[in-house]
Amino acid sequence: MRIIRLSEVLLFTGLARSTVYRYIEKGIFPKPVSLGDRAVGWVDEEVQAWVMDRVGERDRGEEFKVF
Repeated sequence: MRIIRLSEVLLFTGLARSTVYRYIEKGIFPKPVSLGDRAVGWVDEEVQAWVMDRVGERDRGEEFKVF
């Protein structure tokens, strides 16, 4: 398992920081893992799975819904 920081999440997903946190609030993006008092990271595999789900929706002709 690999933990990635926000900068890598942003590069990998193409999302903005505010969008990542808004999606987390809405329950549609993986939650971060606390790494200490002021540091969080994301499980790389969870972020990759989230991106692959978006690709799957695209391929099925589904629309990604932000509640």
